[in-house]
Amino acid sequence: MQFNINNLFTDKLPADPNTENSRRQVTTGYYSYVTPKKTANPQLIHTSDELLNDLGISPKEANAEDFLKVFTGNAVLAETKPYAMLYGGHQFGNWAGQLGDGRAINLFEIDHNEQHWALQLKGAGETPYSRSADGLAVLRSSIREYLMSEAMYHLGIPTTRALSLALTGDQVLRDVMYDGNPAYEKGAVVCRVAPSFLRFGNFQIFTARNDINGLQKLVDFTITNHFPELGEPSKETYLAFFKNVTRQTLETIIHWQRVGFVHGVMNTDNMSILGLTIDYGPYGWLEGFEWGWTPNTTDRQHKRYRFGNQPNIGLWNLYQLANALYPLVEEADGFEEILDEYKTDYAEKSLQMMADKLGITNPEETDLKLIADLEDCLQLSETDMTIFFRKLADFKKDNSVAGYDLITETFYLPELTSEQEKQWNEWFASYARRLQQETNSDVQRKKAMNAINPKYVLRNYMAQLAIDKADAGDYSLVNTFYTMLKKPYDDQPEYEEWFVKRPDWARDKVGCSMLSCSS
Repeated sequence: MQFNINNLFTDKLPADPNTENSRRQVTTGYYSYVTPKKTANPQLIHTSDELLNDLGISPKEANAEDFLKVFTGNAVLAETKPYAMLYGGHQFGNWAGQLGDGRAINLFEIDHNEQHWALQLKGAGETPYSRSADGLAVLRSSIREYLMSEAMYHLGIPTTRALSLALTGDQVLRDVMYDGNPAYEKGAVVCRVAPSFLRFGNFQIFTARNDINGLQKLVDFTITNHFPELGEPSKETYLAFFKNVTRQTLETIIHWQRVGFVHGVMNTDNMSILGLTIDYGPYGWLEGFEWGWTPNTTDRQHKRYRFGNQPNIGLWNLYQLANALYPLVEEADGFEEILDEYKTDYAEKSLQMMADKLGITNPEETDLKLIADLEDCLQLSETDMTIFFRKLADFKKDNSVAGYDLITETFYLPELTSEQEKQWNEWFASYARRLQQETNSDVQRKKAMNAINPKYVLRNYMAQLAIDKADAGDYSLVNTFYTMLKKPYDDQPEYEEWFVKRPDWARDKVGCSMLSCSS
């Protein structure tokens, strides 16, 4: 394999001078050099053909021994030095101090076709930031990250990508539900890819330590290399940088709300400075529409990261980033103005997003009631969000086909009361009146709705089925879902069996409804 190596991060920023891979507080530098752990018997399970092409790796190279060794941590490319990044962060609203790449090891950065990429292994061994953990990952969590990274990309949602998924041949001890019942699982490694893995926490740690020179150097590096259109670093540029990050963060969260994705652990160290979806841990897919649902068992009590609260948490995290950047500007007004814009922009973008889902081309303030009434109805009947919006596209604006009859199969509750059925029928009558104000035909509206309301998503139970099969040595479902999720908005009749509600057996099954950070 031949790469155009361009290690921006390590070439431009200084390293931790201590080269010993010991768990400790790192007080100098932005990263620590570390060598991935060699594995017992690496085996490649799957690669992303599209990402291989984007990185300039041929199928022949991807099947070669060198690829397997490099992307499982068993070999290091010449002229590269793997490293783990230093960062801090707020976890569940509390400052946690130093965190850092405890399970991720960055291999190198490359340029290809005028794009810059950083390649990183997740699960390749401990680093100085591993604290009490082993730095390893298991097949279960690795399949979830691999499939969801690529699925999100094809949904049109900003995200880190996944190049490869491999077994290590090692056994890893994990307590899946943190209930005192650890068990050995198959070890695995995912190669993650992004233009940069910088997080809010990379900046927070320097401000927390009152290292303003260190902060400025990192911000200047980030602007120069990832936001060059902003110009030379200055107080005005720092505010423009923050505004960019704010807008990109909001854009991503609006996408999450659009498709029903719940991240599960929106700590500030899990927030990408480029607005990417990053760190696929205890995420989940909204099946029955519920504002209060969270997939993360650790979050069950307070539901900080519940579906309906994701936009608010995005704003809270941006406040923490503003606090981190404040010493470079020393004036609060600019930050406050940008944060206030987030609130206004969220209201506007959320209305537009819901209008798009409903096939309304020019939303008005009065549409807010139609949307709110729909959300009430969706929760009345525990309605499958994904299937509902696909079925809704078949509604006729003349109401010639009863809307209620179109969507009854999307309900998880077996029976609705007559009052609930009446509420649904009243909503469909309002919806029909609203659509009659539109110039689009039913056919045009259906096409537009199906372009933003996915038919196929990686439901929690589907990921678990793929995991169970893979654990038995059968990777067919990994490939099936990888292929299907490349075209989430298409009908794909050959995959119709996956356009169904969550089965009853998965309602309370570990991995399908209950997930933890354990990986």
